[in-house]
Amino acid sequence: MSEYVIRLEEMSEPSLLKFHVNQSISKAHHTFTNIDEAKGSPLAQELFYLPFIKSVQILPEALILERFSIVEWDDVKDEVAQQLVEYLNAGGAILHEAESNSLKAITLYAEVTPNPAVMKFVANKRLVDQMYEFKTKEEAGQSGLAEVLFEKPYVSQVFLDENYVSVSKDESADWTDITMDLREFIREYITSGGIVVSDSARPVQTAAAPENSSELDDISQEIISILEQYVKPAVAMDGGNILFQSYNPDSKVVNVILQGACSGCPSSTFTLKNGIEQMLKNMLGDKVEEVFAMNG
Repeated sequence: MSEYVIRLEEMSEPSLLKFHVNQSISKAHHTFTNIDEAKGSPLAQELFYLPFIKSVQILPEALILERFSIVEWDDVKDEVAQQLVEYLNAGGAILHEAESNSLKAITLYAEVTPNPAVMKFVANKRLVDQMYEFKTKEEAGQSGLAEVLFEKPYVSQVFLDENYVSVSKDESADWTDITMDLREFIREYITSGGIVVSDSARPVQTAAAPENSSELDDISQEIISILEQYVKPAVAMDGGNILFQSYNPDSKVVNVILQGACSGCPSSTFTLKNGIEQMLKNMLGDKVEEVFAMNG
């Protein structure tokens, strides 16, 4: 067997770092959030002895490590990579045989959203580390799960975030007829170790960290902070996301984009527009006059 080599990849969420491995280390995706959960993985237990490790994900050819805020990855990533290389090349166990040969039972439940065209399917494990949105079958080529879902003739959009999948349907099907089958279809796909998203998949931009956030004016950054702290958690519970687009200091107009279950919802554009607008006016005073909410 050739020697293990580690390649690092930064992720849009600064607390996460991906450690690519040049050969297979697991047949499925395993997530551990503490050392007790990691009893089935000597490698994960070894990593949890590092005081700054918050969670460990073992993928077929990579590890995704989440750190606590007590350190920055720049200060410790090289040492962690070296420790991983030495552990793997010394023949250290990755998963216990029972854990490696059996797939953890996956449970999935369906949850209605304010958008009658969208159903949220929630799993008992983390599926992705960032948000992903696929609006067409062509885009879904970056996600094994989205790709098989788009084979269903009624599926029009797929949104992924942490431990859930929001599926949008067209008018050719009714949720009462398809929910049970769709839930079991998704559960079986995940249980069998199917790839949820590929390494090349591009996550959607989050409300908290647009690419040019450092170049934004102070008011725009205040708006982003408010959206992240007060609005995004509530939106995520409904299977959606909100994205800051722009702020015009002359007209005092804020533009936001609704994604996932919020996109195209008959009620969310009006409700969120007015709710966000009132919140921003209350918190920022005369700096905000109006909010426009657009579907992503």
